[in-house]
Amino acid sequence: MADESWRLPNSVQQLAATVQEPPSQYLLREHEGLDGHLAGAELPEQIPTIDLGLLSASNDAEEATKLRSALQSWRFFKVSNHGMETSMLDSVMTATREFFHLPLEEKKKCSNLIDGKHFQVEGYGNDQVKTQHQILDWSDRLHLRIEPEGGRNLAHWPTHPKSFRDDLHKYALKCKRIKGDILRAIAKLLELDEDSLVNQFNSNARTYSRFNYFPPCPRPDLVLGVKPHADFSVLTVLLMDKDVAGLQYLRDGTWYNVPAVCNHTLLINIGFAMEIMTNGIFTGPVHRVVTNADKERISVAMFYGVDPDQEIGPIAHLLSHEQPARYRKMKAKDLLVAQLDHFSQGRGARIADAFKI
Repeated sequence: MADESWRLPNSVQQLAATVQEPPSQYLLREHEGLDGHLAGAELPEQIPTIDLGLLSASNDAEEATKLRSALQSWRFFKVSNHGMETSMLDSVMTATREFFHLPLEEKKKCSNLIDGKHFQVEGYGNDQVKTQHQILDWSDRLHLRIEPEGGRNLAHWPTHPKSFRDDLHKYALKCKRIKGDILRAIAKLLELDEDSLVNQFNSNARTYSRFNYFPPCPRPDLVLGVKPHADFSVLTVLLMDKDVAGLQYLRDGTWYNVPAVCNHTLLINIGFAMEIMTNGIFTGPVHRVVTNADKERISVAMFYGVDPDQEIGPIAHLLSHEQPARYRKMKAKDLLVAQLDHFSQGRGARIADAFKI
């Protein structure tokens, strides 16, 4: 029987503590166009910040204009006045850091490998390794289903630290409200019924949280924490590390650094599913995460997707003879499989073009 041990990824956190050079499967190749480094450019302007209180509590034309501009220019934005206390965000990030600092055997109790070898999305570990030539990310994750709430697999939810489950539940409820406020505001921009985008999420719609851990890397010039990609979700809410930067967004062929800030920032971007629903009016940004030679970094992402059996296609009210459908309809679960396969094989950051009519 052929040796397929390469299919089982290592704990990157353990690798970082024991190697002076990253293994070859983590090194980006010459054709990636790195020009010898992964340093991004500084943002030419501040990241747009949307006051969620003004946006959702009134028909504030100025905030709506700022949101439209953010979606059309950078395609991501920060939110302020979102109703979450700093203490709650601190608790989520502290619990995240404490989980990744647990002994490996304790974290493996939440493993995403069944019987130590069969991959599933949920749980602690890394991305699925499909080929020997796949470039791996310098990061470990904990991936958990949040919604539907009755579908939570608590076997993958850490019991240590003790606050983890309670912190995540409370945080998820707050993020869900933020998601609704933003989707209603986007619907208004599109001159749709206010709840038309919210109503895309039925009782079986999927929400996942992903806790990311990026250990120090001895070769930040050759290794990425996460490869370039555009999110599959309808909407993503990202809670950023307040001390260590690493996120970069691509705009007009240039990678720009998103700076760390003194308070935990909530960053919002739309994904591929929203791009299809809006018939390309709004598109998701391509982004990546670079590594740091000296410091660890954490982040927490909430991904909002529709029912896997739901067919995703352009919303009918956005179509006309002058603006016909630009994307094929397909079930969400089939789109996700195609996206994951596309990403794992390194065939470019965006898959959207493959589904255009």
